Amino acid sequence: MAWNEPGGGNGDKDPWSGKGGDQGPPDLDEVVRKLQDKLGGIFGGGKSPRGGSGGRAPSGPGASGIGAIVFIAVVVLMVVKGFYIIEPAERGVELRFGKYLKVTEPGPHVLIPFVDQVIKVNVDRISSFRHKALMLTKDENIVDIELTVQSKVQDPADFLFQDQDPEKTMRDATETAVRETIGKSNLDFILTEGRGSIADSIKKRTQDLVNTYRSGLEITSVNTQPAKPPEQVKSAFDDAIKAREDKERLENQAQAYANDVVPRARGAAARQVEDAKAHRERVIAEAEGETHRFLAVLKEYEKAPEVTRERLYLDTMESVLGNVNKVMLDVESGNSLMYLPLDKLIESTGATGGSGATSGLGAAPRQQGSVDTRERGTSRSSNRRGR
Repeated sequence: MAWNEPGGGNGDKDPWSGKGGDQGPPDLDEVVRKLQDKLGGIFGGGKSPRGGSGGRAPSGPGASGIGAIVFIAVVVLMVVKGFYIIEPAERGVELRFGKYLKVTEPGPHVLIPFVDQVIKVNVDRISSFRHKALMLTKDENIVDIELTVQSKVQDPADFLFQDQDPEKTMRDATETAVRETIGKSNLDFILTEGRGSIADSIKKRTQDLVNTYRSGLEITSVNTQPAKPPEQVKSAFDDAIKAREDKERLENQAQAYANDVVPRARGAAARQVEDAKAHRERVIAEAEGETHRFLAVLKEYEKAPEVTRERLYLDTMESVLGNVNKVMLDVESGNSLMYLPLDKLIESTGATGGSGATSGLGAAPRQQGSVDTRERGTSRSSNRRGR
């Protein structure tokens, strides 16, 4: 039945009616006493004695209550101290009684409080330093070197316990590597094209030294500034560099000229070689043709010597007289004394390309043809008789 229902003597249960037995706030001592009683019951303790008249005798926490409190505190402390979290950029180095135990990766981990200890090391943090010094080169010149070295932790255990001062070891190893690299290089190589290779060599040698001492560091980059000569001789070095640049410029110009001339010369030479080969083939072909023709004529000559000899004579005279300037006169029907401008006649004949008399002789060309034929027949008969 609810406390506010009518009847049944429930009026004493109304919290606003002002009635009932114990209506005041609970006593603080009573709350503490009940808590102590409960803890004592759990850990084997007893209840606090009460007085005969209903009064409470003064009481404090017993030995069992103190033990319970200590136990709870130890449990809470173990829970708080026994868990730790490693961030993604960190690594944890666990120690047990001060001795190295292991390296933990990012994430939650547990350890034994007051026995184990963890040291967190940031392995993504990049540390850098600058190194600058005057170095002696292989060819006994002095050069000013400046470079920046960047590194990070590679092995947290070695970084913490193997080397007392890893940063100092890194600086000393860098100086050693720089002196060794520069001491094995010439000044011209350092000042010109050797910048990249020198930086790579310094990085490799420094890393090898750091690994030898187990410093736990990894070199991420070595950036070298352009090498400079000492200020006392800077002007002389500038002149030398300018001369070297002029030399390279002239060499490039000469190479460009050679690239232009040499291919053309090779082309002309190849063309002349091909022309010579063609001339050789033509001469050989002509010689072979003349040989075949001569053998053919010889064969016919052996069959009919007179006819072949006459034919050869006519062909020879035709080839000879066809290439010379001639003037033919009909002395039988013409005047025995006549003036002819032979020089003009020859020039005009050469200009017009003819081999006979000019048109200034009138009807002479037709008569000349008959006279020429007659004279040829006479000469042929005389030649035959002469033979």
